[in-house]
Amino acid sequence: MVDIHQIEKPVASLFDRFLSEYDRAFQSEIKTIRSAIETIRVSNGKHIRPLLLLLTAEACGKATPDSVEYAVLIELLHTVSLIHDDVVDETKQRRGLPSLNAVYDNRVAVLVGDYIFSETMMRATKLGDIQVVAILSFLCREMSEGEVKQLENQESIILSEPDYFQILEKKTASLLSGCTEIGAITGGADEKMQDTCKKFGQLLGCCFQIKDDIFDYFDNQLIGKPSGNDIREGKITLPLLYALISTPESEKARYVEMINNNDFTPENIAALIAFAKAKGGIEYAQARMKEYKEKAIEIIETLPPSEAKDSLILLADYLVDRSK
Repeated sequence: MVDIHQIEKPVASLFDRFLSEYDRAFQSEIKTIRSAIETIRVSNGKHIRPLLLLLTAEACGKATPDSVEYAVLIELLHTVSLIHDDVVDETKQRRGLPSLNAVYDNRVAVLVGDYIFSETMMRATKLGDIQVVAILSFLCREMSEGEVKQLENQESIILSEPDYFQILEKKTASLLSGCTEIGAITGGADEKMQDTCKKFGQLLGCCFQIKDDIFDYFDNQLIGKPSGNDIREGKITLPLLYALISTPESEKARYVEMINNNDFTPENIAALIAFAKAKGGIEYAQARMKEYKEKAIEIIETLPPSEAKDSLILLADYLVDRSK
């Protein structure tokens, strides 16, 4: 598997600058907020979204100091979405560590999320690019709609595949498409190239989320969440969804009853996971993920040759091959 540091190489100095700026973005005079921010810092991931923005900017012309500033904004927005998602889903772990709402409570977590969101929009306004502010605002709306749509669908028990992809595109893919669109803008791309990069990010986001959904069907302590966690929360993701849709009524009745009754005992979750695997759900999800990745690479290949474009292709491979 390709090393993430190899992918970072074309924008390594700017990515280091991003890390410093992102760290400085979390400031407050309020003791509880400072303490909460420290909890967030400890559980930070690999910062894939800002890296995607910087690489896109470089591939479109040249990543600039503004690219770094917007990379910070994107990661702040992503942090807010994670905090709020954990509250909504009542998740107590994030990357193997206690989530913010577990360390404090939902009240503090929501308020800290709101604080970081306010900081994001203040910084965006100071930078003064109305087009980018509009994109960030649109992303907030899309992610909120995706979260609410997911809650609606939990009431519907078993959703359709188009519903699944609508949620995926709003909750996850929209943010990655925002990264690539903003990256293209700060890199000096024309409208056509901006649109190309936006589509690339959208497809990459679909890959990313399908991979995350597949993780839920396997025990892996590196991921930081227990196997079957999505099912336990009432989320029917692509592997199980495919198994339910493609199986005759008589064979799936037992599993539908578990879902209808929210009967998610450890034994039933294990049975649902085994059912999804036995009916080819994992293979189907992997095939769809590969399909999205190939479309993404096909689109980004239209950009001029550069090390940054090569890294974007490597990043697509990385996201579908990762182990956590």
